[in-house]
Amino acid sequence: MQIFGVDIGGSGIKGAPVDLDKGDVSQKRFKVLTPHPATLDGVADGVKQVVRRFGWSGPVGLTFPGVVTAKSTIRSAANVDKTWIGTDAGALFSERLGGLPVTVVNDADAAGVAEMRFGAGKGRTGTVILLTFGTGIGSALFSDGVLVPNTEFGHLELGGTDAEQRASSKAKEEAGLSWEQWANRVRRYLTHVEMLFSPNLIIVGGGISRDSDKFFHFLDGIQAEIVPAQLHNDAGIVGAAMCAARTDPFVKFSVTH
Repeated sequence: MQIFGVDIGGSGIKGAPVDLDKGDVSQKRFKVLTPHPATLDGVADGVKQVVRRFGWSGPVGLTFPGVVTAKSTIRSAANVDKTWIGTDAGALFSERLGGLPVTVVNDADAAGVAEMRFGAGKGRTGTVILLTFGTGIGSALFSDGVLVPNTEFGHLELGGTDAEQRASSKAKEEAGLSWEQWANRVRRYLTHVEMLFSPNLIIVGGGISRDSDKFFHFLDGIQAEIVPAQLHNDAGIVGAAMCAARTDPFVKFSVTH
């Protein structure tokens, strides 16, 4: 079975058809830049470009970088235009895609669902947290394989500000930090997350997970097992498609069966 997945990020909008049996994209993904400012029309047009590139005419799963309610209403918009708040994103994207059925979920939740089913969290029980380090820091929390949606741990306070302002990969680039300097910030953040939630496993996702060999050895003092994501930048696309394949992706989304 194939469903189309689109991952909307602070810097790019990417998508591809997803083979739900394999948990992988079935064609090379296509990406366009996220417009700045990331307004409703601009982002919707970007999504349309990605979907139309493949001539897709079936259900579409979309991620969004913010809190998404069960009725696809956006409640937060840290890295996109604030006009998204209160918008029925499902209705907007469906209209822009010519009436195609659309499911909208939080971006990190989608990545977490994919990693728990097909990637680094497969078969793992207990408390598992996925953290995506990119333009911001996204989070997905699982208890014995069941998703607790819209956690937004990137907005926990670190050094007097949102953690993502100091420890995201964007923060690394903007401050010109070395891997060790940045990892020290990440370690402080993970220590705080561990103190609050005592996870058994922390999965580090986002594009930077491909460079885990450059900074994981600096993340000492964390009791939880820390592993890199396996689906990397395809996790959001795969997870979005997985959510779109369900009749209700927000109720007890267990990835263990």
